[in-house]
Amino acid sequence: MKVVILAGGFGTRISEESQFKPKPMIEIGSMPILWHIMKEYSFYGFNEFIVCAGYKQHVIKEWFADYFLHTSDVTFDFTNGNEVIVHNRHVEPWKVTVVDTGLNTQTGGRVKRVRDYVGDETFMLTYGDAVGNVNIKELLEYHKSHGKVGTVSVYNFGQNKGVLDISKNGQVKAFREKSDFDGDLINIGFMVFSPKLFDYIKDDTTVFEKEPMNGLVEDGELMSYLHKGYWQCMDTLREKQKLEQLWESGKAPWKVWK
Repeated sequence: MKVVILAGGFGTRISEESQFKPKPMIEIGSMPILWHIMKEYSFYGFNEFIVCAGYKQHVIKEWFADYFLHTSDVTFDFTNGNEVIVHNRHVEPWKVTVVDTGLNTQTGGRVKRVRDYVGDETFMLTYGDAVGNVNIKELLEYHKSHGKVGTVSVYNFGQNKGVLDISKNGQVKAFREKSDFDGDLINIGFMVFSPKLFDYIKDDTTVFEKEPMNGLVEDGELMSYLHKGYWQCMDTLREKQKLEQLWESGKAPWKVWK
């Protein structure tokens, strides 16, 4: 099963870094956040990736082209015809297709543009700027169980205090600890779709989170998978630094691989 990763946006809210590279290529612990996302999927046995690139897409292509240089010791032998010797070559079990989906294409349009690479099979879809310890195997099993077009992973990004249940007239009905359904449940990516999704996307101007998702909701074809573990996006420099600190501490919750 293929994993499609949205990696083409401008990343304007973290412009301190994204002015030089696409946001998915901003590093956490010397490796791009894109690599961290792919490592999680790979841990669960999903090793074929389609990267929807756009802004500075050449940076993503060049990084994968030079992957051995980033992960191995290298000898440059200028005395022997500029020979390059790669030592301790580390090979990921990945097949990566980087697709230039356009500079100004909206998220839905980017997904539509990789349709030929996806083919007529169920596929994963996620964002290239967030990490989490989502159980991909469990997510897929849940998706298969309900038979709908799509499944989105949702996460409680809101309430973390005690909760009051209040009636319409203001009477307190109960005071309790928060549950997984209090606060704001947001779409965190880590989605699964059948190829029928493409029928909901019109063209390059389509924002994935609007018409396609609303269409699926109206047709009763979208289900949610509640993630109760760790998740964090990287929209700002502060969030990037937070993830960096966790990684450097050796306690990164999203690191499920060895």
